[in-house]
Amino acid sequence: MSVTSGLPFLKPEHLRPSLTSPGRQRRHTLPASEFRCLTPEDAISVFEIEREAFISVSGDCPLHLDEVRHFLTLCPELSLGWFEEGRLVAFIIGSLWDQEKLTMDALTLHKPHGSTVHIHVLAVHRTFRQQGKGSILMWRYLQYLRCLPYVRRAVLMCEDFLVPFYQKSGFKVLGPSEITVGPLTFIEMQFPVRGHAFMRRNSGC
Repeated sequence: MSVTSGLPFLKPEHLRPSLTSPGRQRRHTLPASEFRCLTPEDAISVFEIEREAFISVSGDCPLHLDEVRHFLTLCPELSLGWFEEGRLVAFIIGSLWDQEKLTMDALTLHKPHGSTVHIHVLAVHRTFRQQGKGSILMWRYLQYLRCLPYVRRAVLMCEDFLVPFYQKSGFKVLGPSEITVGPLTFIEMQFPVRGHAFMRRNSGC
């Protein structure tokens, strides 16, 4: 059984019980709201949201289109997209890392034997911002990571002004990141996934 098929909040729509009566033909409509792992076919939609969200603020994107495709090919199970009526409205992309601190290599590499999930990017479509969607998506993503037995923690780097947002999701500050991108500096933060055994036992995993 795949990881996603065992999670209630990621179960594909066609596997959920039908609410229509047996004698009534079901209408084929897109689900109002759906969470699922992304695929390389989602890369263009992902990049369009990311480009608009980041270029206006920092002048660059955490992941360029070829890098989005790279991670969605190597480790799609470490991504999560929020779709409304079939349209991508928010997403997270991660990969595995095998060191305590992030280095420049972590920006482009996926380490299959690592136990740390490096969250590269969280972005919300401009028309769906200021609705709490980023926080909801992060909560679902962290719940999902608790169901992956090889994941020990999640880490990310962000600019100073985003630290309070991630602290509300349970991330703790580790200190200044070793990574700089042009004039930009970052704070490294972590979330201890394996430190929540009780929640894993009660999460349906």
